[in-house]
Amino acid sequence: MKGDHFIKCFIRAFLAGMSISIGACVLLGVVSATPEYKWVGAILFSIGLFSVFTFGFDLYTGKVGYLVDNKPSYLLDLVVIILGNFVGCLFMSFVMPESCFAEAAVYGVADAKLVDPDWFRIFCKGIFCGILMFIAADVYKTQKSYLGAFICVPVFILAGSEHSIADMFYFCCASVFTMDSLIFILVVILGNAVGGVIIPACRKYMYEQPAPAKQE
Repeated sequence: MKGDHFIKCFIRAFLAGMSISIGACVLLGVVSATPEYKWVGAILFSIGLFSVFTFGFDLYTGKVGYLVDNKPSYLLDLVVIILGNFVGCLFMSFVMPESCFAEAAVYGVADAKLVDPDWFRIFCKGIFCGILMFIAADVYKTQKSYLGAFICVPVFILAGSEHSIADMFYFCCASVFTMDSLIFILVVILGNAVGGVIIPACRKYMYEQPAPAKQE
């Protein structure tokens, strides 16, 4: 039943949004307390993706890379996932205690993203993050290893790339619901999608499929 499928998809996406928000809270807490240890927060942020993989939640940046392997109807699944991720982030922005991180850190992150934004550069940062998130997701899918998560998450944070769902949480925490923030998120969503499909699309072309065995 299609309706039931989307409800379950939304719930999994909601929980994924919560998971990424927890990781973002840890990062903000570390950065606000000891900025020089940002790398520690970047590693601990991985708890979000760890939770997503462990419990099979639906995270947009982990799912969009498989667009090339699915039917066009998969696009509707991705829309539901994005909405669920956003609601999960919004929920967490209301329930997380303020003591978890300095309020100034939240507003600082959100404001910095919207100061004279270079949309092409933001798009490229989204692509870079999308590539890393596909690597992490595919390593877990094919090898059942969390190694990709604990490498790729710190890399995308420390390299300054943009993760659409984490950005949703930052804007929700700072109560920044403007047209600029919406455009920012949409640009990053598109960048994450382009980055996410680069490896799987090239993989289809680069490696020849083995010929089917002949029937005797």
